[in-house]
Amino acid sequence: MKNLLLVLALTTLLFSCDNINASEELTNKQKVVDFLKSIENGATKPVEYINPNQYIQHNQAVGDGLEGFGAVLAQLAEAAKADPSLSPKVNTVRVFGDGNFIFAHTDYNFFGPKIGFDIFRFENGLIVEHWDNLQEKVNETASGRTQIDGPTELKNLDATDDNKILVKNLIQDVFLGENPEKITDYISTEQYNQHNPAVKDGLAGLSEALSALAEAGMPMVYEKNHIILGEGNFVLSVSEGIFMKEKVAFYDLFRIENGKIVEHWDTIEKIIPDSEAKNSNGKFNF
Repeated sequence: MKNLLLVLALTTLLFSCDNINASEELTNKQKVVDFLKSIENGATKPVEYINPNQYIQHNQAVGDGLEGFGAVLAQLAEAAKADPSLSPKVNTVRVFGDGNFIFAHTDYNFFGPKIGFDIFRFENGLIVEHWDNLQEKVNETASGRTQIDGPTELKNLDATDDNKILVKNLIQDVFLGENPEKITDYISTEQYNQHNPAVKDGLAGLSEALSALAEAGMPMVYEKNHIILGEGNFVLSVSEGIFMKEKVAFYDLFRIENGKIVEHWDTIEKIIPDSEAKNSNGKFNF
């Protein structure tokens, strides 16, 4: 009898463990990290995280669907074969979630060294849409920081909505020019760590850079904000406008502490004409 009870107990335990393992699923954040890493390591499993029947692509240099993604991987392989320094590398430093959206901040070697933001939209656990913004990586920056270093820890989840509103109002008042004098309502006067390659730390550094562009006849102009995504103390804003007299997409990531922005990362990418794009989905269209 004792032996029977022991067998039953072990069977129940094993069955429970199997159920636990079977029920464990990767989070959407981990799926994004693994999918991006597959560009480097060639893993095939992460491709299963894409809906094969619906993958809407907004990278203007990539065709729609899985076919478009596969074509880019083939191009990367050919480029790396010709020049080993172009072998793809992917190091995702930050990844956050907002509802059905996951957004990541990544250090790439993607046809050369680049810094990128990627946004993925999920439905029923599968990726159905992708946006990104890539910028050339530089070795020296005005602040002495890199384009991607700094804090990564997610904090203050209960402040997500307030932080998104803070950034929304910053974009409206300052970047879109409705009330630029209110900048200190949003950005800390004591700490503003800057990762834009051409801008020094602090509000003084930002003012200096913007003034230099204006004096050169090439002001930076934000024309429209498309979406604001956030989780805890990190908020990403996606906008369009003019930079160096060209139409561009601005992706700005902000870190917030005690109700003020204390750190900023960004990428700026030229928007190509629709006639030259490899898909018809547009750069934005959230």
